[in-house]
Amino acid sequence: MGASWVSGINLYACVGTLGLLGRFANLQLPGELQVLTNWWVIGVAIALYVIEFVADKVPIVDSTWDVIHTFIRVPAGAVLAAAAFGDFDRSIQVIALLLGGGLALSSHGTKAATRVALNASPEPVSNSVASVIEDVIAVVTTIISVFMPVLIFIIVGVGLVFSFLVFKRIRRFFQHVTTTVRGWFAPATS
Repeated sequence: MGASWVSGINLYACVGTLGLLGRFANLQLPGELQVLTNWWVIGVAIALYVIEFVADKVPIVDSTWDVIHTFIRVPAGAVLAAAAFGDFDRSIQVIALLLGGGLALSSHGTKAATRVALNASPEPVSNSVASVIEDVIAVVTTIISVFMPVLIFIIVGVGLVFSFLVFKRIRRFFQHVTTTVRGWFAPATS
């Protein structure tokens, strides 16, 4: 579940970190997550992380990236949770899928809403600093979720409280996403 929550912040850092930990720390990933140790999966995750690292530093690109990744991070968080419970009964996997998607949605919504607020600021430094902090949180929290699973409950709990506190901004962000997506499919006016 920790990986699901982290995937809402930075999916590619999470997947790359889990894959590298599985490869180099002799870590046995749970369920069906062992697939993350495949070099192709690690390579693609790291390449996409590098692209996201750069995209996250440019305010307009960052917001667009977050809108698009609403449809990537949340389902991926759900899949990570279900895959982690791959050795369990299907009903447990479905519950994990639902909870994982919800956790990914909460962290992604909080990240995106916070970044929209920072992008509105006229100075460029806050956006870059926030991006680096998110990257550090993603990698460190992924490592904590593997080696200190009890601590991850506290971290995710604090993250959920923070998400609740910025819920109005999150709702506005997703209304903006809905409007943007509808605009993509609106008929052209002459």
